Amino acid sequence: MPEARAKRREVWITGIGLVSSLGEGLEAHWEALTQGQAPVTDATTFAPYVVHPLVKVSFDSQIPKRGDQRQMEPWQRIGTYAAGLALDAAGIAKNVDILSKTDMVVAAGGGERDFAVDAAILNDLATSNDAGRLLNERLLSDLRPTLSLAQLSNLLAGNISIVHGVTGSSRTFMGEESSGVDAVRVAYSRIASGQSEIGLVGGAYNAEREDTLLLNDLDDFCMKGAPRPVFSSPEPGIAAGSMGAFLVLESPEHATARGATPIAKISGVWSERARRQVEGAIKDKVRALLTTAGTAAGTAIMSGASGARGATAPEAEVLAATGLPVRSIANRLGHGFEAQFIAGLALAALCVSKGALFPALPTDPAETGGDAVNRVVVTGVGHWRGEGAGVVEKV
Repeated sequence: MPEARAKRREVWITGIGLVSSLGEGLEAHWEALTQGQAPVTDATTFAPYVVHPLVKVSFDSQIPKRGDQRQMEPWQRIGTYAAGLALDAAGIAKNVDILSKTDMVVAAGGGERDFAVDAAILNDLATSNDAGRLLNERLLSDLRPTLSLAQLSNLLAGNISIVHGVTGSSRTFMGEESSGVDAVRVAYSRIASGQSEIGLVGGAYNAEREDTLLLNDLDDFCMKGAPRPVFSSPEPGIAAGSMGAFLVLESPEHATARGATPIAKISGVWSERARRQVEGAIKDKVRALLTTAGTAAGTAIMSGASGARGATAPEAEVLAATGLPVRSIANRLGHGFEAQFIAGLALAALCVSKGALFPALPTDPAETGGDAVNRVVVTGVGHWRGEGAGVVEKV
């Protein structure tokens, strides 16, 4: 095993596409994070729930055909847009030769509901004497065939292939936060082992959805009322964030051959799953992940903590014990579920490329000081299952 590890190649990040409530692109995010811009939250539109709404973007710039946009649900448009930003940043957009060999791994959730149709059917069912028959008739007549297809998770990858011409191998993972960890783990491992030379990996989430807010509230996961920092006590709940995050990962040989400059490198990704019914399981798993990732001098932690009750406090306890500078992704962007870990890697790469952390949030007790940084450990503790970590370092 040691010999095998020695032969593994470095994996460079050569392009990042990030769009969130703070803006689009790395420089817009860096400016917002370092110039004291307050997190952008909305506590009224979906009251009592708190969300981080997507910044206004022109989807036409990355998805020029309106027909393509119309057949996508919002989360697919967000993801396809962010993927285009990543390809542009890497300098491979419209490069048919490279794109035809670019492997793709996507972390995706399920499709979105047609709220108007759902409401109409539910209202009619309440007064029907034959609910079964009515439901069958309405499903056949009210739902467009494309609606069922649009709920397929792998359509995000399909739309990216159609719009941007990424036609290498394609994989889609489902499974909330863990899907984002595993998407990057697989993309990273394939390049590190020599099975792939270049890959596009990412995910997207639309937080501005009544159906998922209701679903999460049924399990008492949502943040309600006034926005609070993620590591507040007691745990504040999840403030979901609309976001798209994609990375172009590349072997040094491939990147050098085409004259690409790395933003940072990924040095490892680990996916785990604690037995959460066992007392202390989350703390043990996070502690083990940090031990594996390493906490050498110059390291900071970019936490993917969601704010969910039962999952956030154990991570906070372990992070505090490290004595390392900590920053929370959700405090700035909200929680993006499938996209959260990838957004964390994007922010980590941004900090490593700048050689500095953005300022701590004074109102969050877990966020500590820190200045120069050349290495960031990104953590991911799922809101109800799954843990993971990744390391981003300066090249």
